[in-house]
Amino acid sequence: MLLFVITVIAKSIRVVPQAYTGIVERFGKYKETLPAGLNFVVPFIDKVRYMIDLREQVVSFPPQSAITEDNLTVDIDTVIYFQVTDPISATYEISNYIQAIEQLTMTTLRNVVGGMDLEQTLTSRESINSGLSAVLDETTGRWGIKVKRVEIKGIDPPPSIKDAMEKQMRAERDKRAFILTAEGQRQSAILTAEGNKQSAILNAEGDREAAILRAQGEGEAIQTVFRAIHEGRPDQGLLAYQYLQMLPRIAEGDANKVWIIPSEIGKALEGLGSAIMPGADLQK
Repeated sequence: MLLFVITVIAKSIRVVPQAYTGIVERFGKYKETLPAGLNFVVPFIDKVRYMIDLREQVVSFPPQSAITEDNLTVDIDTVIYFQVTDPISATYEISNYIQAIEQLTMTTLRNVVGGMDLEQTLTSRESINSGLSAVLDETTGRWGIKVKRVEIKGIDPPPSIKDAMEKQMRAERDKRAFILTAEGQRQSAILTAEGNKQSAILNAEGDREAAILRAQGEGEAIQTVFRAIHEGRPDQGLLAYQYLQMLPRIAEGDANKVWIIPSEIGKALEGLGSAIMPGADLQK
């Protein structure tokens, strides 16, 4: 008797885990839904037939083959995020909702991709995701399922197309590298030319400044000599003597020279000779 009582108590107690719900049937017919926690049922009559997970679930299906509008086969790998919102419908409206979602995803994916060419398929993941989500959410709603989102993990084109795409990508990379190298060489040549230009400008400015300074120095020297001569009140003999001293300097250099001696200088030289040799006129 005690064993029977213990068995009855054990059969009447049901513990439902957090984020789960229990579907109770009585004589094979739905009776009630048990919430999470400690629950009591009628032993030997009521049975907890199913435990439904109410959390958001993630299901990754094997890659599905689809044919694009331009008759190319692509393999698409998808991930579905869904949640059971109505445990009763998920239990009695569909026998296996995960398998049903997989088959519905396959059919919808082929319809969506069939309206795109290969280039659109490879570059329009968001459009494919949106199309899948809309159809799946509408269809699975009557099953008590809410499709949160659909993600495309990968789209694999045929091997021949993949090889052609890889070759194109390599060609694009080589082209960009060549352009960057040429641009670098062009910039280097421009910088070198600018440097040479600035160097030539600086050298020319230096030569000009040096010439100006030399001219200024010579001008000041001439002014100093002129001032000294003017203040010393020289006679024609002294000027002739200074002129004779300058002749060797004028003669320096390889260039040919033609000397023009004014008549005044000649008279001064005669006077200078008379001053040096005063007896010359007497002998005449």
